[in-house]
This record gives sequence, C-alpha cells and structure tokens, in this order.
Amino acid sequence: MSKSSKKKVLGRGISALLNIDSKEGNENKSNQLKKDVSSFIEIPLDKISTNPFQPRLNFNDESLNELAASINELGLIQPITVRKISKNLFQLVSGERRLRAAKLINLKKIPCYIRKINDQESLEMALVENIQRQDLDPIEIALSYNRLINEIQLTQNELSERVGKKRSTISNYIRLLKLDPIVQTGIRDGFISMGHGRALIGIEKHKDQIKYYEQIIKKSLSVRNTEKIINKLKNKVNVNVHKPKFIISIAKNLQTHLNTSVKAKVDLNGKGYLNISFNSQEDLNRIINKIKKGV
Repeated sequence: MSKSSKKKVLGRGISALLNIDSKEGNENKSNQLKKDVSSFIEIPLDKISTNPFQPRLNFNDESLNELAASINELGLIQPITVRKISKNLFQLVSGERRLRAAKLINLKKIPCYIRKINDQESLEMALVENIQRQDLDPIEIALSYNRLINEIQLTQNELSERVGKKRSTISNYIRLLKLDPIVQTGIRDGFISMGHGRALIGIEKHKDQIKYYEQIIKKSLSVRNTEKIINKLKNKVNVNVHKPKFIISIAKNLQTHLNTSVKAKVDLNGKGYLNISFNSQEDLNRIINKIKKGV
C-alpha cells in the first residue's frame, strides 16, 4: 500500500463518523455536515462533563502542562467536540487533553463543535480518534480495539478498514488481553515491550506468565531471548506430557496396519496430532490407499 493510499485509509475513521467527504464541492455531504456539526461556539467549562467512553487510561502530567502552556500562549487552535445531553449541559466526545489543559490554566470557556450523535456514535468517535494517536500504550489500543468489536459490533475486517491497520496487527493487539493483569500493567507502564508480551502469550497459566515476566525485568531480557526461553519451555512441556493409554494404543495399531512409523503428541489440554511417516511418493500413495480402504 502506498503512503498516499494509506493516509486516505487512516482518515476514513473520523471522516466517516463526521460524514465528511474528502472531495471538494460535494454539496450533499456539505449539507449533511452542516446539520451534524455547527460552527464552533464557546461553552463554559463547568457545563462540560467528561466522556464516559474515554479509552485513554493515563494522562501524562508533563505533557498536559506543556499543552496548557501552549494554549495559554497561543490559544486553543483546535476546538474540542461535544454533544448536548440536556438544555444547558454538554458531554465531551473528543479532546479530553485539551479540556484538561484548559482547566489547568483556569479558562472559563472553551471553543467547541457540537455534534448530534448517540451513545454508540460517541463511543466509536472517541475510540477511533484515540487509536489514531501515537501516544497510546499497547494495552489501551488493545482495549479500544476490543470495545469496537464487542460494543460497536464491528468485525476485524471492518475495524481494519476503519482504522487503517492490517487485520493481523489488530489481532496481535487484542491477544495481549489474554495476559495476566500484572503483565498487562507492566506493558502499559513500559517495564516490558509489546514484543515481550506477545512471547508471554505462549504461556497458558497466568502464574507462569508472571514468573517469566519478573525474569524479563530482573535479567533485562531482550524480546529474542525471551522467545527462545518460552519456546524451550513449550518444547519441554510437550516432551514430558504423559500420553493417555488409548493414544499410545491407536498409534501402535496404525503403525502396524500402515507398516510405517506413527508418532502421537498430546499437550496438557488433550490436543495433539498424529505424525505418519512415508519414504517416497509411492509409499505415500500406498498409505493413503490403505486409509481409504479402512485399516
């Protein structure tokens, strides 16, 4: 995908929600936008409540203070977006950092766009806008993707188009939510990377995830070294798993009837596979014919 086409995809999330068409002169879209978004007006800060759908979990104090200083010096360049929830009360849709920064410098009013949207649309706008930011941690992104899928009822393909990310990328983020909450917090706070987290997903038991999470921090393990350790652990588990008697019996019977080596592997969950060996194309055809006839 070219950079230009990727930018178009990335922009589709918010523009689709705002009903904005990138082509100039589209009168129908322009008229629709006028219905949905008014010219910005100034609203008292005490009349604006925060967004209950806000996906961001952490707000950096230093970054907020820098934004507050910029607003104090230059004014607010980009209005926040709100929706009306009663006669004189509004609810934030997007722009919580700007709202917080405005409160830090004791502004009385703030420029706002007013949107006519429902709860679901407010949630989707908040999530999509935040996902497209660069400073969200992997867990915040994973939670946002998960909410868009579960609460907005988007498929992973639809979500991929909406936010301009590959489906595999979205899946990798969502899988992080399988980690123990302690490990998730470690990723969120920067003690380990998303790469470390993806390696730890390979460990099923949460207590073992925590054990190796602590080793990563203590020994300053790289992602590559972590992957090697986890792979060795998984292979060791597979070797030491006790095979049920019926699996051993089936493998032996197949080996006798097919006249070839048959190996069975079973994991701790009872899942596994049979490995049937063959020496040539002719030997493979012989085995297939025997299976078809019923061994």
